[in-house]
Amino acid sequence: MSDYGLLVDYEYCTGCHTCEVACKQEHRIEAGKTGGVRVIELLQELPGGSLDIINMPILTHLCYMCAPRIKKGLLPACVQHCLAECLKFGEMQSLVQEAPQRRKAVIYTFRYDL
Repeated sequence: MSDYGLLVDYEYCTGCHTCEVACKQEHRIEAGKTGGVRVIELLQELPGGSLDIINMPILTHLCYMCAPRIKKGLLPACVQHCLAECLKFGEMQSLVQEAPQRRKAVIYTFRYDL
């Protein structure tokens, strides 16, 4: 068994929802239904009246990180199609070492028997 994960550097997420679309297409999820990844938008009014917008891809309970794709040596669909390159799939050890270099990041963990 190996521990894998998905590093989400949400500082650079533009909110394009390409990861959502890629997931739905990969798993043939019909329009209007939520797939394995969902981008949420967080709005916060800052002092002085400016607005801070954070787009954050989150993995839902339906996500299993495209295990069949990974077994074929491919990246998960969301990672492959992320236009901002803010999603990174890999072994946990390397993701944990990289995360502190990011300002706004989360790691989702997975265990696969590849």
